[in-house]
Amino acid sequence: MKKYVVCGLLMLILAAGMPNSVRAEAPHSLAGFVLGGPMSDFKGKVDMNTVLSTRYLESLKEVEAKEIKGYKTGLVTYGTCIQPSRIVRLRFKYADSSKRFFDELLKRYKENLGKPDKWRGDPFHIVIAWKWQFTDKDGSRISIILQHNTRDEEEKQGNSVKMTMWNLMLEEDRCFEKEHPATAKPPNFTFNDPDSVNWLPLIPR
Repeated sequence: MKKYVVCGLLMLILAAGMPNSVRAEAPHSLAGFVLGGPMSDFKGKVDMNTVLSTRYLESLKEVEAKEIKGYKTGLVTYGTCIQPSRIVRLRFKYADSSKRFFDELLKRYKENLGKPDKWRGDPFHIVIAWKWQFTDKDGSRISIILQHNTRDEEEKQGNSVKMTMWNLMLEEDRCFEKEHPATAKPPNFTFNDPDSVNWLPLIPR
């Protein structure tokens, strides 16, 4: 498992990717779900038959949300190591995939959340994505990414939003590492001397 890679990415996000200032009204809810809220409060809003483990983050599971007006699909990610299980990420796709809907949605995001902190789309605006970052009064770090895409098949199609509480993600990862130390494997490759590397399986042929 790429535990070191995942943990490193989370640390970088926490250290450098979030704003220094605290916003008093950091958002926590989306589509009736609440980041950091106990999963037991929302089991009636999800289909527990769809639960799957999250790759590389073994203590996290994700489950499909039941039908919600205005959304096409929804995934709720929650932790299982720290009890009670808490929601750490929400990913929802809007029912309307048009650019016209996205533009109107972005306008309302800005009215409610302020200007985005970062551009997360591509230079050619094939994928349009804006990111907001917040630190709430309790020190929880939350990011929101609103995206529109109808052309790049490698990305989620249509209009979508991803909302993540990063400190809970990191806490879950640390909890799992502590309870399952045997799974924390060191990297299987370190580059030092070019002559010591078998390059053949590393290059497409």
